[in-house]
Amino acid sequence: MQQAIATQAQPLPPSESPLVARLTTDPAEIHQALDLRYRVFAEGMGANLPTADQGIDKDEFDDLCLHLIVKDVHGDRVVGYSRILTNEQAAQAGGFYSSTEFDLSQIIKPGKRYMEIGRTCVDPDYRSGAVIGLLWGGIAQFMAANQIDYLMGCASISLSEGYSRAIAIVDYLRDKHFTAEDMRAEPRVHMPRTEVELDGKSLVPPLLKAYLRIGVKVCGEPFLDKDFNVCDALILLGKDDMNQRYLRHFVKTEG
Repeated sequence: MQQAIATQAQPLPPSESPLVARLTTDPAEIHQALDLRYRVFAEGMGANLPTADQGIDKDEFDDLCLHLIVKDVHGDRVVGYSRILTNEQAAQAGGFYSSTEFDLSQIIKPGKRYMEIGRTCVDPDYRSGAVIGLLWGGIAQFMAANQIDYLMGCASISLSEGYSRAIAIVDYLRDKHFTAEDMRAEPRVHMPRTEVELDGKSLVPPLLKAYLRIGVKVCGEPFLDKDFNVCDALILLGKDDMNQRYLRHFVKTEG
């Protein structure tokens, strides 16, 4: 049985908008989340979505997954989002979303519990760090409450400026943040590789940077997702590898 998780920011002065993170089954809130995903991925990153004519981003996993939202209560507005699939939801869906992009045979271990996060995004008007702090608070609580052994998911690197920037980022990740060889995932479509002179460390997207600081590792080369105009890095975090000190600091200062 999945346990509901809710995290809430510390009480704020009346002049500030309170942010609340929680799982939701409310159809209106889920629709707001799908709309947010469309604005971030289609309008912001140039993704080619099959549900674009509806102004939302929705796929076959959305009716089975858990929806973690951050909501601006004063504005009645969903401003942050991540969906969650556990072993149970993945079994109903025929596999984790990540398995459509990667061979997970070295990642999924028998007897272990996994949660996959995906479609994580933040409203452009709320990218101060507070929303990510609350999302991570909710994710960490969910891991603890549901005895999750590993967190995984696809962290996207935009290709809107071409391949050079993404290649530089992956080069940095390869040197500093890849998993051991026996914990790698082979992408089903590879991103082109070439020599670049850019400093990848300085180009890592804020969301992925936060993941790395919390202890996430990258499971090898990225998947080239032409529909979303990104390359996806498969991330993995064991429950014992989470940087609890940084997470507490991150949630306290950002959330």
